[in-house]
Amino acid sequence: MNHDTTFRTERTLTFSPQVVFDAFASADVLATWWGPDGFTNEFETFEFQVGGRWTFVMVGPDGTRYPNQSVFTELEPASHVVIRHDCEPFFTLKVQLSAVNGGTHLQWQQVFDDAHIAQAVKAIVEPANEQNLNRLTRALEHIAP
Repeated sequence: MNHDTTFRTERTLTFSPQVVFDAFASADVLATWWGPDGFTNEFETFEFQVGGRWTFVMVGPDGTRYPNQSVFTELEPASHVVIRHDCEPFFTLKVQLSAVNGGTHLQWQQVFDDAHIAQAVKAIVEPANEQNLNRLTRALEHIAP
């Protein structure tokens, strides 16, 4: 693992691995929590299958629009999700879900292709990834039994 290109965060959630996986699998749910605080999402294409496309626009709190294109490269229910972000900045996101007593341990690893770009966005990406997981937790609290 290259520390210049890789950002990791992890936490334990009080939901089953399948419930957490399902929060990625449902476009309606994913749109409510994807991205940092204050962002909304407009999904254009969402093909949740290996090789499936995911195109969307993240809309920032100030109205700035950020087009995104990704491909789901690995999907294993209740286990992991791997997403290749195939527009700038190029990166691969690996989300590993492990069953633990009382829930799921989630490991979030974002690996950028270019170290210079990774370091340039580090101050944004690190807190944004934490906010993303905070938003996931809140979304699950509203939908999970």
